[in-house]
Amino acid sequence: MRYVTLWTALPLVLAAALLTPLAWADAPAPAPPTAPGPQVPALARAWPVGTRPPVLRGWRPPPTVYGPGHRGVDLAAPPGSPVRAVAPGRVLFAGRVAGRGVISLEVRGTDLRTTYEPVRASVGAGDEVGAGEVVGTLEAGAHCGPASCVHWGLLRGGTYLDPLSLLPPWLLNGGPSRLLPVPPAA
Repeated sequence: MRYVTLWTALPLVLAAALLTPLAWADAPAPAPPTAPGPQVPALARAWPVGTRPPVLRGWRPPPTVYGPGHRGVDLAAPPGSPVRAVAPGRVLFAGRVAGRGVISLEVRGTDLRTTYEPVRASVGAGDEVGAGEVVGTLEAGAHCGPASCVHWGLLRGGTYLDPLSLLPPWLLNGGPSRLLPVPPAA
């Protein structure tokens, strides 16, 4: 009878362990494949805060439904700054979620919603708002660490989209070029 020693079996065990795919019982299911949705219309007429605030953290879609990512953009602004609706719409929700002030707006004439947090609302559910209208003030919060920011989100149904795609090029890039008069040659 032939006996297998540990040193003889070890390479086989290691090879099997390396070639066997890992399976995790608690791994989230991958996002279901979806057909490309309609483009986001660039219909915003104002930034949520300021005139062209720095983007502290950009949009990074999650690889799976429950995966890590960043489902919006963080715009730098000091606490107490007015927060504005980027486009005309109707307030769907204005209240507190997990201790933070949240406002959700249905964008008029679309299937889109925008969200803003942490915001102390000055509007209520059902209110109609215009583009650029103040909907609340920015609260101090820990979403951006030591910096202060407003988290601006955009959704179509349950799918998060890049909120910067709502901004037309003239608003996103600082406006149209302007020609200045040239002084006459002497």
